[in-house]
Amino acid sequence: MSKVFVVFGATGQQGGSVIDHVLSDPELSKRYKIRAVTRDTTSEKAKSLADKVEVVQGDVSDRVSLETALTGAHTVFAMTTPSLSPNAFEDEYNSGKTIADVSVEKGLELIIFSTLPNVTEISGGKYTKVIPFDAKAKIEQYIRGLPIKGAFFSAGFFMENLQSQPYLAPRRAPDGTWILARHISGKTRLPYLDAVGDIGKFVGAILAEADKYEGKTLCAAKAQYSLEEIAAIMSKATGQSVVYKQTTLDEFKKSLPFEGVFSDIFVDAFGYVEEFGYFGPESERLVAWAAENARGQLSTFEGFLERHPLHLG
Repeated sequence: MSKVFVVFGATGQQGGSVIDHVLSDPELSKRYKIRAVTRDTTSEKAKSLADKVEVVQGDVSDRVSLETALTGAHTVFAMTTPSLSPNAFEDEYNSGKTIADVSVEKGLELIIFSTLPNVTEISGGKYTKVIPFDAKAKIEQYIRGLPIKGAFFSAGFFMENLQSQPYLAPRRAPDGTWILARHISGKTRLPYLDAVGDIGKFVGAILAEADKYEGKTLCAAKAQYSLEEIAAIMSKATGQSVVYKQTTLDEFKKSLPFEGVFSDIFVDAFGYVEEFGYFGPESERLVAWAAENARGQLSTFEGFLERHPLHLG
């Protein structure tokens, strides 16, 4: 009999990738019956999903809905979205804690949690404003102390964000070249992955061999790319001249379409990665190990841009 696998964020990039991978995997599709959780079952994405899997309503602010969603389940893929409230850290932490607590109460055997590095801890308190990372790291720490098996997926930068977030994309300079700008060195190496195409391959590895990955974290990315390499790949893919330029901190902040806490997150995040590495000092090794263990071939940035052409401007 198939085990019920509950997937949060089912209509988003992470949950959607997990669902698509399980459905397309001959072994996992027989072993697991998917129950997709979404806040709005009437959305077009939810309706489309309902043609393939069970879809239920669930909201972290409504504990009863989570109890219903997790009843009878064996495994859960849990994720949390950043809060933009004044209590952002506490709000996100409590969301993850609630999912974990209900999972234990309902007798689930495994939580696969979408975590992120503890920036404040890794940087020795130098970078303290990357709230979504630290909140997820605290949730992971909480889950590790619960009487339930836990395995962890930690995503690098999404390749998709270089297209969907214009403020991170190259901008046209007066001389006609395109400038990819950050306030950090172009030699800085960042882990990138095709979120929609490849997240499911990392989570699928855990589903296939839960005992092997219990207590472990898959630092998910195809590879680490320097910002100069990213610009060069964009240049080749588009046929345009794309170059990397290191700007001042103030110039980078002014390039962002928002101010305050959200701006601070980006500034601190890039500064942290330059100095300490996205996953810490062992980032290269951790990314390589996770990539080797992914269930399926991962997309390079070059391959991603072939399938999803970058439109400059």
